Amino acid sequence: MAQPDLTNEELLTTTRAVRKRLDFERPVDDADIRDCVRIAMQSPSGSNNMTMQFVVVKDDAKRAAIGEIYRQCFDIYKSMDGVYAGSIQKDTDVEQAQQDRVTSSADYLGQHMGEAPALVIACTAGRVDGQPGLVAASTMGNVLPATWSFMLAARARGLGTAWTTVGLMMEKELAEVVGIPFDEVQQVCLTPLAHTKGTDFKPAMRPDPDTIIHWDTW
Repeated sequence: MAQPDLTNEELLTTTRAVRKRLDFERPVDDADIRDCVRIAMQSPSGSNNMTMQFVVVKDDAKRAAIGEIYRQCFDIYKSMDGVYAGSIQKDTDVEQAQQDRVTSSADYLGQHMGEAPALVIACTAGRVDGQPGLVAASTMGNVLPATWSFMLAARARGLGTAWTTVGLMMEKELAEVVGIPFDEVQQVCLTPLAHTKGTDFKPAMRPDPDTIIHWDTW
């Protein structure tokens, strides 16, 4: 499959959470993963101290174990009214239709996460449990931009990702599957990584920018 020919703006506006259109049958080349990490490493890092780490899981048994943990966490998530996508009601039929599509897509990944040919766990050295906001923001700021850069790089190569945090309900169990030192390393995101079925993704429906801009004062 040819890689998508995208402008900068198209890359930024069409890198979507891909779930139902992940190709579980086609392997992802290690060289492509390394290239995405290479690009991710160019993201901001406070004090030029790179604390981001990426755990790439391709082993069948480990992917299956992670998928089962994610499924259990997703079942808990579905019981959380006002948090679970399916419990959120929108104001218009058009907005609700989009919400329903998101819910169906998320539900699908909840059952099939472990089937992706690669799973990527983004981490940072150090934990932010109970830390002041400055420390937490600085620590997370070392890995969250890198993870998004990884996803943009993946999209540019015809690969799909989906930012998920539901599995953090059982972060310690996930750590045990792949040997992450839980007391020393914080997980922030679990994403599937796979070639996509087609590359024609579109910008999502969003409100007018002025609905979230505060000019000079809140």
